[in-house]
Amino acid sequence: MAGLALRLETLDAVTAPVAVTASVLRGAAGARAAAFAHERDRQEFLAGRAALLLFAAGLLDVDPGRLVARYDCPQCGPDAGHGRPAYLLDGGPAPLLLSASRAAGRVLLAGVAHPEAGTALGTDLEDSGRLAVAGFGADGFDPVALGAREQRWVQGLPAGKRNRARALLWARKEAWLKRSGEGLRRDPATVDALDLPGVADLALDGTDPRLDVAAPVPANLVAAVAFC
Repeated sequence: MAGLALRLETLDAVTAPVAVTASVLRGAAGARAAAFAHERDRQEFLAGRAALLLFAAGLLDVDPGRLVARYDCPQCGPDAGHGRPAYLLDGGPAPLLLSASRAAGRVLLAGVAHPEAGTALGTDLEDSGRLAVAGFGADGFDPVALGAREQRWVQGLPAGKRNRARALLWARKEAWLKRSGEGLRRDPATVDALDLPGVADLALDGTDPRLDVAAPVPANLVAAVAFC
């Protein structure tokens, strides 16, 4: 995974210049932010977008004011404000692969500057505690999200480790489907996350040399990246 940059930030700690915040609010992102029913959700969405813009500018070593968001959704087109993140640099496509994921008040950012042709990137951050709180288990989550081999693998684990394993499998699937551009238009149960090329789990405790962790991370968070 040469050339891959990864950063995990706490959304409450994201500080963005006024110009960056104004840039994020322009266009479809501003409309999406205004549609949130809860202020905290709105603020976390905007902080995540600001963090990604600053991250992208850092990868290219350019002023963030030179970048304009241009998210690409295969179904809705490039002006929908969602989908695979990308930017224009001085009016032309920025030479970047980017992916981002928010969970539990944090944002995971992944990027590659000047990527090789044909490569793609996806990442995902998941909170395994949400599965326990929601009461998901073999009867709720597994038949919808997991294939038969994955369900057998989860059921073979001690009961106390199953929700974390489910969250990790889901993070791998999401990262892969973001990388492929299919998203959840594809049935996630058909993606076998036990054997996906180019997918790696991320250690979030500060021991992973690939990942820049801005603050301590709760043990219930898991993450994966797909890059190939």
